[in-house]
This record gives sequence, C-alpha cells and structure tokens, in this order.
Amino acid sequence: MARRTHLAAACGALGLLAACAVPPASVGPDMVGAYDAAVASVGCEMVNEPQYRAVEFQTGMTREQTIEMGQYRMAAGAAQPIEGGGIRLTSGPCAG
Repeated sequence: MARRTHLAAACGALGLLAACAVPPASVGPDMVGAYDAAVASVGCEMVNEPQYRAVEFQTGMTREQTIEMGQYRMAAGAAQPIEGGGIRLTSGPCAG
C-alpha cells in the first residue's frame, strides 16, 4: 500500500497521474470491467442514490469501493466529474 501511495505521489508531482493510475487496492484490476458495465447500465453517470445502489449490487462493491473506483476512473482519464457531484464514464461502453 505504501508503494502505491509513493507511486501516486511521484506521478502526481510529475503531472502524469493518468499514466500512473492504479485501481484501488480494495477492489483490484479485474473489477474495472464490471464497474464500467454496471455504470453503463445506469446511463453512464453516477449521480444519485439509485444509480450508486444499482452499481453496488451489480459489482458486489461497497459504497466506499464504488467511490474509489470512480476516482480511479477519473485519474485514468476514463471518466469526468459532473458539476454538482458525481461522475460520467467516458470510456468503454460509454465512449462517444
């Protein structure tokens, strides 16, 4: 965990956060596809309680893990923040 923290700090200092983004330690890289598919199933946006609950149910993630995955997807350039809160997935099934 400390290694990931140091890596993220180094990448952030270099302005390369997207190139260095790693999935949350509590989730794992194999869950990225499941998260993307679940977010796509709720309209490619995570804004309200029903959307979060649906993604949590489909992926088996906790609320904290779902939020961390959204942060990771933004750091990786695969999602954008929505004004007022939430994220919009912009890659995979939500690209375009």
